[in-house]
Amino acid sequence: MPTLISTPTRIEAAGTKPKLIDEYIGRVNSKTGEVSVAHMRSPEGWEEPGQTPAFDEFTVVLRGALHVRHRGGVMEVNAGQAVICHKGEWIQYFTPNGAEYIAVCLPAFSPATVHRDE
Repeated sequence: MPTLISTPTRIEAAGTKPKLIDEYIGRVNSKTGEVSVAHMRSPEGWEEPGQTPAFDEFTVVLRGALHVRHRGGVMEVNAGQAVICHKGEWIQYFTPNGAEYIAVCLPAFSPATVHRDE
């Protein structure tokens, strides 16, 4: 039988300003460890600590632009575009002008496996 996810769970976000994370599928809301799906809304000027996650992250930008700093520079991902950040690669997300996006992590996001910079 299919499982209805009637509402997401609001997750506390890391970063310089409050960012809204609504997890629909993942370790918190659906007790799913295989994958997580979250709706993100980050404000203008938001920046997350750098990280070297042990999961792949697939992101589709709905509004604004998500910037991804990586060892080779910075990539701007605009509304209507997507980016894949591969596990084991250092990245840092930030939104100079704000953004709304969907993030899918495989396996599911976990604070223990995101490996944020100190």
